[in-house]
Formats: sequence, structure tokens, C-alpha cells
Amino acid sequence: MRVVIAEDNVLLSAGLRLVLESKGMEVADIVTEGPALLTAVAEHRPDVVIADVRLPPSFRDEGVRAALRLRAERPGLPVLVLSQYVEKVYARELLSDGRGGVGYLLKDRVSRVGEFLDALRRVAGGGTVMDPEVVAQLMASTAARPIDRLTPREREVLALMAQGLTNPEIGARLVITDNAVQKHVGNIFGRLALPAEDGGHRRVLAVLAFLDSR
Repeated sequence: MRVVIAEDNVLLSAGLRLVLESKGMEVADIVTEGPALLTAVAEHRPDVVIADVRLPPSFRDEGVRAALRLRAERPGLPVLVLSQYVEKVYARELLSDGRGGVGYLLKDRVSRVGEFLDALRRVAGGGTVMDPEVVAQLMASTAARPIDRLTPREREVLALMAQGLTNPEIGARLVITDNAVQKHVGNIFGRLALPAEDGGHRRVLAVLAFLDSR
């Protein structure tokens, strides 16, 4: 797997390189600014991009803006965005094209190497991964919203879907059968009025509905 990293923190970028290369992945380039990320992706054509939300010069949203531009220019390019804090608007924007292959993790998650690598592989494979802390904060909202049509168990299943888990993984986490998970997922699609013809994108649409209700 070929990776391009956009991260201005030297220690973190060096750590990412060490971890990825130890697992046989190729770090094609490490850049520190949004424009340089665009150039690096054009040159190296990576399998997945890892980008910090905030990059020089303003340290506001240069990283995520570059990631969104890359996704617009190269539909489906897998992008995993890292953030110091939960910033829900960025998570929502990343999911807005409904294509999958996106992830949003807090930087603390990188230190949990197994979880981080699992998330990276899911994103590279076209999955959608949301940091559990982001999901927890979204679930904490008490305002009236469409998601309230779901039962407590269906909300649990949807939260795990938002983290990128497959049906068998959800079943193992909740200690329920695969058939039960399938039933809950079907109910979620129905209650959120997701069109049947969307096929493989329906899980991403469910996550979008989850975010848009906050």
C-alpha cells in the first residue's frame, strides 16, 4: 500500500512513517502544506492519503480543504483525516459525496497502533471510519432529530456502522447473531428512508443521516 502523509508535526509524521513501513507499507512522501499535498498525490498516485485537518500557514482547515479537493478531482481517493479535536463539520463534509473511502480520527488514536492500522486499511478498502469519540459526541445531542426514529439497539448498531465495522464485527461487539445485525441494519435503512437502489453506498448514507441529524 502506497501512502502520502500531510502532517506538519515532525514527531508525528516520523512516527507514522515508522509504523507504516514496519507493516510493509510504502510512505511515498510526507508534506507539511495543503498545496504540497495536491502535488504529492499527483506525482505519487497513492492508495491512501493521511492528512491533518490543520496545516500551515493559518493552521485552520488547509488540510481538510486539500483532502476535499483531492476527493473532488479523484473521486473515491481514500483519505484518512486526523484531528486534534472533534470538529463535526469536517466529518460531515468528508462524507458528503457518499462514496466511502474516508475516515476521521482523533490524533490520540494513532498511539493505539492496532486500531489506527485497522482504520487505515478500512479506508483504503473503500470503507467509512469515524472515531468513536466523534460518534459519542454526536450521540450525546438531545435535540429532536430524525435519528430518534431508531430504537436504542438500532442506534448502537448505527454508531458501530459509523466506526466502519462490518456486520459480523458489530455482532461480535454487541454479542448478537449475524441475522440479528442484518435485521437491525435493514430497520435502520427503512426508518431513515434510504432508497433501496443505492446498494453498497447505503451504509455511508446511513452514517450521513446519523451526522446530519446532529
